[in-house]
Amino acid sequence: MKYFVASDIHGYPQYCEQLLEAYDREQADRLILLGDLLYFGPRNTLYPTYDPKAVIALLNARKDEILCVRGNCDAEVDQMVLDFPIMAEYTTISLGKRLVFCTHGHHFNPSNLPSLRQGDILLTGHTHVAACEELPEGILYLNPGSPAYPKENTHRGYIILSETEVQLKELDGKIVHTYDLTI
Repeated sequence: MKYFVASDIHGYPQYCEQLLEAYDREQADRLILLGDLLYFGPRNTLYPTYDPKAVIALLNARKDEILCVRGNCDAEVDQMVLDFPIMAEYTTISLGKRLVFCTHGHHFNPSNLPSLRQGDILLTGHTHVAACEELPEGILYLNPGSPAYPKENTHRGYIILSETEVQLKELDGKIVHTYDLTI
């Protein structure tokens, strides 16, 4: 199984379109979204290209391909307009012998780990900072960053996740980092 992982679109259709173009190019089996799909919170400046209704249309067209968890900016009213479930705090997927714990990251994160075993994967968004690092507990921490608002000089991108490999990629498909899961 090949997963395409993204987070923190925050209502900007141009980045959602680029993300979906990358998803098509990658020919992944499923699109995992780690929350914060439509809104950007009351403390942030909204730019003229902000258009959550356009993002709704783009994502609803892919409703059968999306697995999604709730971000801190997602609300029940968002679920009323999206045709796929978004309200779960987390979901888990099996990746060979590894468990992948998918969550937004505002509750569970490297500072507040869920119950995982050595070799499992914690997959979060929230920080807008792309990451691929082994935690001292033997857990692999992954974050795709944000296609709309990357922070700390990280790229606009996504993650490709399979049983054998993790790839952090820019929206144009350029590989930024690779991690071998067969070791």
